[in-house]
This record gives sequence, structure tokens and C-alpha cells, in this order.
Amino acid sequence: MVPSRRPRLTPDRALPVAPGPPPVPTDALVRAARDGHARAFQELVHRFRPRIRALALQLTANQSDADDVTQDVFLRAWEQLRNFEGRSAFFTWIYRIAVNRALQVRQRSASRPMIDPDDPRVTLAVAADGHSHPHHAIELRERYGQLLWAFDQLSPLLRTTVALTTLQGLSHPEAAAVLNCPEGTIAWRMHEARAKLRDALARCNAAPIDAGVPARRARSAQRDRDPNTLSLAWALAAAFQS
Repeated sequence: MVPSRRPRLTPDRALPVAPGPPPVPTDALVRAARDGHARAFQELVHRFRPRIRALALQLTANQSDADDVTQDVFLRAWEQLRNFEGRSAFFTWIYRIAVNRALQVRQRSASRPMIDPDDPRVTLAVAADGHSHPHHAIELRERYGQLLWAFDQLSPLLRTTVALTTLQGLSHPEAAAVLNCPEGTIAWRMHEARAKLRDALARCNAAPIDAGVPARRARSAQRDRDPNTLSLAWALAAAFQS
């Protein structure tokens, strides 16, 4: 008797993978968390922590401060959640807490008079982009340092506006809701920020930046709203050339 062969699974005959359950809407999680369900709030933390942590690092320029701000933001959110009336989106509310806390922490830190080669944002940007240009890692670090130094010279309002729109990928209406200002104010601040970025880069003798590829990468990452793929330095380069 000839043993029968087991059929081989080819890509065309592969068994379909059952899709997982759809994610619980944020509004439903917020309602459950307000009712005291800790697991619902843990899911909110899991969902929003990467973006809040990225924003905190962008505004504080310090890994330890960013971690402290992130932890403090969610602690305050948990304590104040019962006062959240839902007049704005949850992300707007928690972003506002994050911006205020990050600016408070940054205000206590001395401003950077010179480019910091150990800026953690530069390290992360080079790690993200240097693999495609391994022979230019040193040049990338220098250019990213100049770009981020120029970003840090902006006023807190301009720096926050750039972080929310260019780096976090929020639309002008969304950024206006977070900062509690008219949408036109966001557009004006971005115009001012670009001019000041150019001036700051000129003061440190930075060469003009070719942002063709950075601009496309930044726009793609903004559409995906993924802080892990959005290179801070590339996005700033795109804003500088806009």
C-alpha cells in the first residue's frame, strides 16, 4: 500500500487568517475608564503613550525628562478623567496636558547656546535614517544637530506649533484645538517658524537642505501618524523648505 502524500500548502491554497476583533473605539474606552475600569485606561495608555512620549521628547530634548513627562501626563489624566466632559476629543485633551507639562519642564532647563552632539533626538534620527546612508552618518549627525538647534531657538508657542503639526502630523484644526486658538493662528505661527528656522540656520552657517526626499517621507509618515517612522529631523527639513 502506497502511503498517501500530505498536500503541500502553496500561497494560493494557504488557509486564511481570521481577522482579530476590531479595536474598541476610544470614546468607549474613555467612558469605561471614567466609570473606574482600570483596564480600559490601560488600553488608552497603550494606544496614546508612543505619541505622547515622542511629543515630550521633541519639546524637552531630554530622554529622562520625556519619560517623566509621559508618566506624569497619564497620572494626571487618570486623576482628572472624571472631569473630562467630552467637549473635545480625548486626544486633544491629553495632548494639551502633555504640551503644558513638557513646556513647564523645559522652562526649568537652561537653553542650549550651542549645538549638542549628544542630543537624543539626533541619535534617534541618525539611527532611523543612517542605515540608508551609512557613509554619511557623521554628516547626518552634524546636519541634524544644526536643524534641531534651530528648532530649539523658536519660542515655546512656535516650537509647540511646529511639533504638533510638522512632527506629530496633526492638521491645523486639530493643532488649533489642542492649543485653544483659531486655525488661522496656526498658519501664521508656521509661517513665522519657517522664517525663524531659516535665520537660525543661517547664523550657524548651515548649508541649504535638500528636502525633496525628506518632504515625501514626512508627508507619508504624517498620513500614517506613526511617531516611530516619522524622523524628526527629516520632517523639520521638509518644514524648512515649505
